[in-house]
Amino acid sequence: MDFLMSGLAACGACVFTNPLEVVKTRMQLQGELQAPGTYKRHYRNVFHAFFTIGKVDGLAALQKGLAPALLYQFLMNGIRLGTYGLADSRGYLHTAEGTLSPVRSAAVGALAGVMGAYLGSPIYMVKTHLQAQAASEIAVGHQYKHQIFPPQSWKVALAAAMVSGMAVVLAMTPFDVASTRLYNQPTDAQGKGLMYRGILDALLQTARAEGIFGMYKGIGASYFRLGPHTILSLFFWDQLRFLYHTYTK
Repeated sequence: MDFLMSGLAACGACVFTNPLEVVKTRMQLQGELQAPGTYKRHYRNVFHAFFTIGKVDGLAALQKGLAPALLYQFLMNGIRLGTYGLADSRGYLHTAEGTLSPVRSAAVGALAGVMGAYLGSPIYMVKTHLQAQAASEIAVGHQYKHQIFPPQSWKVALAAAMVSGMAVVLAMTPFDVASTRLYNQPTDAQGKGLMYRGILDALLQTARAEGIFGMYKGIGASYFRLGPHTILSLFFWDQLRFLYHTYTK
């Protein structure tokens, strides 16, 4: 569960920070091995880069490489944070007297970081190639012509649905936990709940008593239930729209 929670948390953050990663990649490749002043600067600063990419490549380009970025974050941070959390829960970070050992913490953190970075490096390379792809007028660095899926492929819809399913589970699990407990709580003779006054009260009590992870209990089961449902719903919806527009032309 430590690995799953760590990976999912990193993926949630990645959705919001990936545009900055695209900008960072483009700015770092700009003027590669060229002396200052000898090349055209397509991106003057962070804000100008955002504007330029959105204007020339389109707003969707700010999320280029999102699929490998999510996979990289899930793998790297799942291993890094999950391994560290597992070591902490097993007591490997503490001395025989029960005090936290800075040396052991640093060693476990370094080992977990190396493992995550090593296993995630190939995915990071693919992510970088995709994020560097740009229209010729603002292209920087070498332009790889990777294409994960052909245009109009059902795999595009399937991949998008898998990502959206993860987002739905992350957003809805706390409310799902609260509603399950509301429905299952004991009631008095009038049918009034004896443990929670409502959904907000259930969320607050759960967070106070069990911490943030308590609000995500059963997230694995939720994804394996809701994930396929969301994936298949969006997949069939996309395919049916495609067939409709194909045969009504």
